[in-house]
Amino acid sequence: MVAAPRSTRPSTSGGSTASQAGAPGPLAPSDRGLAARGTGTAHTLQTVTDAAGAVVSLVRRTVLPGGLRVITEHMAGVRSASIGVWVGVGSRDEDDTLHGCSHFLEHLLFKGTAERSALDISIALDAVGGEFNAFTAKEYTCFHARVLDDDLPLAVDVLGDMITASRIDGDDVEAERDVILDEIAMHDDDPDDVVHNLFAEQAWGSTSPLGRSIAGTEESITAMTRERIVAFYRRHYRPATMVVAVAGNVDHDVVVAQVGAAFGRGGFLDGDEEPVTLAPGGADDAAGGRALLPVRPGTVATTRPFEQVNVVLGMEGITRNDPRRFALGVINTALGGGTSSRLFQEVRERRGLAYSVYSFESHHLDSGLVGVSVGCLPAKLDDVLAVVRAELARVAAEGITAEELERGKGMLRGGLVLGLEDSGSRMSRLGKAELVYDELLGIDEVIERIDAVTLEETRQIAAEIFARPEILAVVGPA
Repeated sequence: MVAAPRSTRPSTSGGSTASQAGAPGPLAPSDRGLAARGTGTAHTLQTVTDAAGAVVSLVRRTVLPGGLRVITEHMAGVRSASIGVWVGVGSRDEDDTLHGCSHFLEHLLFKGTAERSALDISIALDAVGGEFNAFTAKEYTCFHARVLDDDLPLAVDVLGDMITASRIDGDDVEAERDVILDEIAMHDDDPDDVVHNLFAEQAWGSTSPLGRSIAGTEESITAMTRERIVAFYRRHYRPATMVVAVAGNVDHDVVVAQVGAAFGRGGFLDGDEEPVTLAPGGADDAAGGRALLPVRPGTVATTRPFEQVNVVLGMEGITRNDPRRFALGVINTALGGGTSSRLFQEVRERRGLAYSVYSFESHHLDSGLVGVSVGCLPAKLDDVLAVVRAELARVAAEGITAEELERGKGMLRGGLVLGLEDSGSRMSRLGKAELVYDELLGIDEVIERIDAVTLEETRQIAAEIFARPEILAVVGPA
């Protein structure tokens, strides 16, 4: 029940990965978008076969009444199953008086229902050795569990009960308020959290939903009432805004029946709403016709009694559906995505200026950032900034080399495939594909897009992005 961890690895497509397209081949563009809505009808999205023709992966999708989507991947040869309930609400959906409500609510849904107490919920999954947690991001919330395949019905029932029938009583709100205030204080003691939150605040503004921290502030959490939390819950936790993604040794039709029973409590599935996706509609610009959220350059600094200075230096990036994201991912690996990257070699290996240095991408529906994160001793700050700025300027002026291009493609290909070797990662890519992207790409297609990136393409996007005005956030001792 923690905020989603910030990735320190480059992402090829803003977080979306997909399974391999199999015997039928990649879906046609008109079908690949997860738009087939027929309520109650199962649609096969992807099939993967081995050399002997045996099915090793099968992705199917069904829309239940009310717009609740169920998408599964059967993985041959595994004995685990992972389930995630993805809800299309996050911290960017909050107004000023609800800052931190999505995260607060995530905590509260573990506190009990009419059928189960908070202890009952914990015991149910602990008793079968299951892994059980949740996280809140800026644009969605996810509740997830990983269990033995035989125990999937239990996990489905517990999650359905929690999501649809949480009590959210006053005593639990007060108890969890203190827990969240402690969590906020903990994040405030973490220099990496502080500097990245400061970087986002400078980029998008303290009053912008994207610029605010996910957990909220001491003031907003203290002032939040149970009534406002319950209203937020009822407004956003609807079947049409949810995706139940399941991967592992599972049968789609059986899972659909289990989800229907678990989420049908109290008439939860009685509505007739159409499924809601967070993907942009149309193609007028990189945000799919939606106005791009402006990014503000500038410098911001704050003091903390830390021994190190933590720095994030970056600029405006691209949206999560921008087709150039594959080229930017390759650039990111060359710049700061591994131990062979320019920044790691120049900042740490050659000059010994810092222990940790990496570059990153942050993609959202209507905006994005790229940046470099470094922690160093205060006396080395000026040298670190000079080196980072010089490398960013060099990438903007010259792009990357042919050798870096090929190495970057290899890193992305390897990270993509290795990242999909367990049921939990397969479940995550299903949930994100359905809720966030409305597109399920096969792994072969993703690899083709990576391999199709040209040196000229990387030079064009590098010249555009890394020459943009900088955003600098600094946190360290006075």
